[in-house]
Amino acid sequence: MANFQRTAFRSTLAAFLMLGAMSAAALAGDLSRYRNFELGSDLATVAKRAAVDTAQAKVIHSRPAFIQDLEWRPQPLGASAQAESVQEVVFSFYGGELFRIKVDYDRYQTEGLTVDDFVDAISATYGPATKPTAPAKVAPYSYGDQADIVAQWQDSQYRFDLIRSAYGPAFRLVGVLKRLEAPAQAATLEAKRLDDQEAPQRDAARLASEKEAANAKLEKARLVNKPKFRP
Repeated sequence: MANFQRTAFRSTLAAFLMLGAMSAAALAGDLSRYRNFELGSDLATVAKRAAVDTAQAKVIHSRPAFIQDLEWRPQPLGASAQAESVQEVVFSFYGGELFRIKVDYDRYQTEGLTVDDFVDAISATYGPATKPTAPAKVAPYSYGDQADIVAQWQDSQYRFDLIRSAYGPAFRLVGVLKRLEAPAQAATLEAKRLDDQEAPQRDAARLASEKEAANAKLEKARLVNKPKFRP
């Protein structure tokens, strides 16, 4: 009888834990996506879904890794369409793979909205949020200076941060592919170090090129003016 009771208890406990896991999964949203854009996609796929030319992608760094940004300004469709709350979306690619999505909200379309208003709306898509007990500071090289993370949604692979600017009522939602976040940040820091290290040589080359162009311009003018010069 004791063995039977223990077995029944274990079965009940296992069923309860499974039910809890299923409930948590049901509450959580698909963090791999923002609208119809999926983290991990390539540039061509993202550009096609945004109806943007891939040629508009900007090369941010070419070494030690190839990092590109593609900007998208969503527009409401149709004359009676609802106003668009998003001002701009920036898709960032590391080695051709979408690793970060930055969503900047329009100040006028979101005027008066509180942090809780944003969290409630975003949670309808991504599930319950985690709020830091104190606003977490954002790394300057990640999303911009003087900003706080006020809410997060995450799982083992993806994370979305709701960020509030310290300079005004501006909000940003940032989604990242976790496995590429650290390599991309490391590459950004290394690219900056290389740029700073080579800055003197680059500036010297620029000044030499400008001087050469100025001398060439003077020589061209000299060849034109010398034959017709009369003292």
